[in-house]
Amino acid sequence: MQINKDMLIGALVQMDDLIAPMLMRAGMHCLGCPSAQGESLEEACMVHGIDCDTLVAGINEVLALKDK
Repeated sequence: MQINKDMLIGALVQMDDLIAPMLMRAGMHCLGCPSAQGESLEEACMVHGIDCDTLVAGINEVLALKDK
């Protein structure tokens, strides 16, 4: 399973239990906000000043290790 920066936050947090904590550690503390659910990961990263490519790579790395 892999994620990308075009995916919606709402869909990401439902994909795997590990994703929400990783987003929270990155600085996205508003995951429960209704408006955040409809934002893409790229939009959320832009708002929070987070490098989206680095975050996506980190999440995908963790998910890949979990799938092994």
